[in-house]
Amino acid sequence: MTTQRPTELSVLGTPLKPCSTAPLTGFARDGFCSVTGRDAGVHGVCAVMDERFLQFTLAQGNDLITPRPEWRFPGLKPGDRWCVCAGRWQEAYDAGVAPKVVLAATSAKVLDSLFLDDLLKHAVDAPRGTPTQR
Repeated sequence: MTTQRPTELSVLGTPLKPCSTAPLTGFARDGFCSVTGRDAGVHGVCAVMDERFLQFTLAQGNDLITPRPEWRFPGLKPGDRWCVCAGRWQEAYDAGVAPKVVLAATSAKVLDSLFLDDLLKHAVDAPRGTPTQR
């Protein structure tokens, strides 16, 4: 696997880095939070799972906890990185339970619906001098 996708940029304006290969994430299950025309859900946010977010998304009808071997899905636990939909991340943000994000692995295409300032506040890799909270 490559360590970056030179044709797609992150929200930092740098080549998109991989989010996770264990578990293998991304709409294309290639480790990247790439957003393509086939991805109606815009799975572009590289999020670090925590219990609050996992329970929140479960309550919304999206069970990310239970393993689904038939889909090659191991189930997620706190600390795992996963490409989540921009809309779900925004819902969690609005509810006060947004997970941390990896900016270098989050597609710039999510900026069509999310604010960079909101992502920066939840970043595990915020550039020096940017506001981080929570």
